[in-house]
Order: sequence, then structure tokens, then C-alpha cells
Amino acid sequence: MNTKNFSKILVANRGEIACRIIRSIKKMGKTSVAIYSEADENALFTQLADEAYLIGKADSADSYLNIEKIISICKEHHVDAVHPGYGFLSENSNFAKALTNNGITLIGPSPEAMDLMGSKLAAKETVAKYDVPMVPGTEGAVENPDLASKIADEIGLPILIKASAGGGGKGMRVVYEKSEVKEQFERAVSEAISAFGDGQVFIEKFVEEPRHIEIQILADRHGNVVYLNERECSIQRRHQKVIEEAPSPVITPELRKQMGEAACNVARSCDYEGAGTVEFLYDSGNFYFLEMNTRLQVEHPVTEYITGVDLVEEQIKIAQGEEMKIRQEDVKIDGHAIEVRVYAEDPFNNFLPDIGKLIKYKEPKGIGIRVDSGFVEGDTIPLQYDPMIAKLIVHAKDRNSAIEKMTHAINNYKIIGISTTLGFCEFAINHEDFVSGNFSTNFVKKNFENPEVMYDSNPDIMLAGAIKTFLNKEEELQNIETASISPQGVSEWTSRK
Repeated sequence: MNTKNFSKILVANRGEIACRIIRSIKKMGKTSVAIYSEADENALFTQLADEAYLIGKADSADSYLNIEKIISICKEHHVDAVHPGYGFLSENSNFAKALTNNGITLIGPSPEAMDLMGSKLAAKETVAKYDVPMVPGTEGAVENPDLASKIADEIGLPILIKASAGGGGKGMRVVYEKSEVKEQFERAVSEAISAFGDGQVFIEKFVEEPRHIEIQILADRHGNVVYLNERECSIQRRHQKVIEEAPSPVITPELRKQMGEAACNVARSCDYEGAGTVEFLYDSGNFYFLEMNTRLQVEHPVTEYITGVDLVEEQIKIAQGEEMKIRQEDVKIDGHAIEVRVYAEDPFNNFLPDIGKLIKYKEPKGIGIRVDSGFVEGDTIPLQYDPMIAKLIVHAKDRNSAIEKMTHAINNYKIIGISTTLGFCEFAINHEDFVSGNFSTNFVKKNFENPEVMYDSNPDIMLAGAIKTFLNKEEELQNIETASISPQGVSEWTSRK
């Protein structure tokens, strides 16, 4: 099989993930190319890249989703390959096909693998041939509410009505009462059509207290497939992850092997190449296939910390046609890693985005502390895109030490000007349920119905909010030497003002 040696790689993304990918490209001695919208003209990732080119207006459709313009830039500037990151075009098979048709390599799987795993129904049918455990439910699409009601009788309530092309919680409806089946079915179909242009839905038995466990895999075109252990991703809000860790506190070595082998079989079922993630629901010792994400995951750094593997570098080598040097027996677990996602969101207002200027921005530093960020002090979080500011990742010898280190890192992460999820993350990782490892995807619903519980955990959060409001009005920081939110610091600063 022929191998290539990419000289120039374009990153078809923005923000922290673009910065992270660019760093690996440069470490490998290759030229990095960034594309940016008008809203990102002065963004950090454009400064890190060797070359950067304007792609279009701020709206994603005119910039990061504009396939024709991306290919035009690739051809004009002699780009060999494109790394899509996650989101935007990362799982778009039409983009993959268009690149191939123009002699450009996508650093990712084939369009066929994307299509198979992109449809939850097609994925279930494909992996079933490999005896991968499935949640009890329908094998195909459910066409009408009457059939949905009949299926509910057969598998028992509660049920989950789920969009085949879904993601991010859209097109998903939980039904607890028989009388609600028709209404929730129609809502799920309507949401699926609106969000994905595909109204197909299927039904599964709803697992009420599941954990969300995912397995990182790598596969090359030479038939090698390995799993790089699991990640625990059960702390979520609105079906989106907020905190991840590796390894999971509940997965035994025996279960890890079973889930890892199942994940490798999922990859084999679609002739997968590259880095991918197989997601499972876990409940009381049993695990069930959920879906496969055919791209790099947001939470990949925790896997990198415990395995020592640079996943982006491996993606690039596999795309060049190289045979992986990693074998399953080489994969170990070194300590424990935790990641929290730092969003510009207000936990006290249902995690709604809180867009504004980073008046003060100072990242924590230290051994075993990593920040994957896309912003610097003075930047404004754009309205047009996902409100994630950064990912804060820590690594320690064991889970308790990692929790302690993460708490320390959060307390030394200074952000003033906008609301963030840092306070919530500190509350969550120090909650008795998290510390004990006894939690599920219902953690936020169970423990955070009243956000004021964070005040009991950390009264400084209220002070931070007060400072933020005041600073947004004042617009200047000449007299602030640190962004401390201690009562003493507030008193000293306000007296000077």
C-alpha cells in the first residue's frame, strides 16, 4: 500500500481545537494552514498557524461550512490534507468525497464509514453482525404513533424515541406514560426534520440510571485496530458532556477488555480508519452500544494523558498510510485524568450562553495541568459559535489526587467579564456522588435543580458574579493586580475604586 508524506495540512476548524491540532502538525515538522471567518480574524489559532486565510463572513454557512471555498483555498495554496477537528464538517461525508475528488486527503475515515455510523439505524444494523450488545428496541425506523404505542407495550415503559440522524439531544423524547406516546413521537419526528432534515426515529428501552462510557479506538488500513481504554462522560447538561475522566471509576479490567473488544468490532464492521470513539450505555454491569463518533472527541486529552499517545499525530500518520506501531499489549493506564469544559455559560440561568469580553483571563499552570484554549485576555467570545472557551485537564497518580489537583486548578483559573461553568465544575467534582464514583447521566438533574446549592459549596462564586457585573460596567482594570475573588481582595479593590 502506498504511503504519503503530507507537507501542508489545513485545519478546517476554529478555536481551541484548531490550536491543539496546529501544535501537533508543527511538532511533526509540517506546515499548518488555518482558515478563519471575519469574526475570528485576530483569533489565537490564526496566529499559531504558519499560514492563515480568510474564508468568509462570521456565519458558519459562509465560512467553516463552505465546502467549495475550503477546497478552493486548499488548491490555491497546495494543501495535501485537511484535518476537520470536531463539529462543523468533521462528520460530513459530502465534504470527505469532495476532498477526495480534488486529490486532497481527509484526515479521518472514509465517507462510507461516516454514512454508516452517522445513521443510528444503519449503525445498529451494521454492528449487530458482530454480536455487539444493544439496548432492547426496534431494529428499523418506526413509521407512525400507533406502531410506537404497540412497541411500548412490547418492551415496556419508559421508552426513548430517538432520531436516527440525531445528536446533542435533538429529536430525543422520553416517554413514561402510554397516553404520551403519540404526542412525544410527533415531537421527536418534528425536531428530527427541523434539525437534521431526516424524520426517521426508532425506539429503545429507556435506561433510567445509565452511565455514559466511551472507548477510544485507533485503526489503520493495514487491519490493525486497538482500543485506548475508556472515558467516563456521565456528567452532562442538556445531553452534552461537561466533565470527563479516564479511566472510569466503575470499569473493571475484565469489563474494560470486553468493552474494548466490542469497540474494535464496531470499527471493523465499517472498515474504519483513523481515530474514532465508540459510545456505550452502562448499567449495573451491562453495557450497550449507543453510537460511534467518526472523528476526534472534545475529551480526547484525558486519553492522551493516561496512555501517552498523541491522538492527532496518530490520525495524521494513519491518513498518510502508515502502519500503526501501537499494539494492544502496549496500551497501559498511567494514573488518572479529569477534564472540565470551560463554557461561557451561566449555570444560574439554565447554562445559557453568556457572551462578552474576557476582561481578565489567566490560565492555571503546573505539572499535570493542561489547558487547551482558543482565547487570550481581551478577546471577545463570538456570538456565532459554540461558547466553549477552553478545556482544563489535569493528570495525577490516582483519582482522588486528580480531583484535588483539578480543584486547585479551577481556583487558579481567573476569568472575569463573563459567566462560566468553572464554578459548577468545582461543585460537581467535589460532590459526594462524584467523589464516591456513584453517579449517572442524571447527576445534574438530581443535584442541580436549584443552582444556589453552589453557594454552599463555594461562597466566592457569588462574589465572582458581583465582580463580573461591576467590571463589565467599569471597563478598565488598571488598579487590579490579580483577579482574586477572595472577600479580602474584593474589599481592597472596591475601596481603591
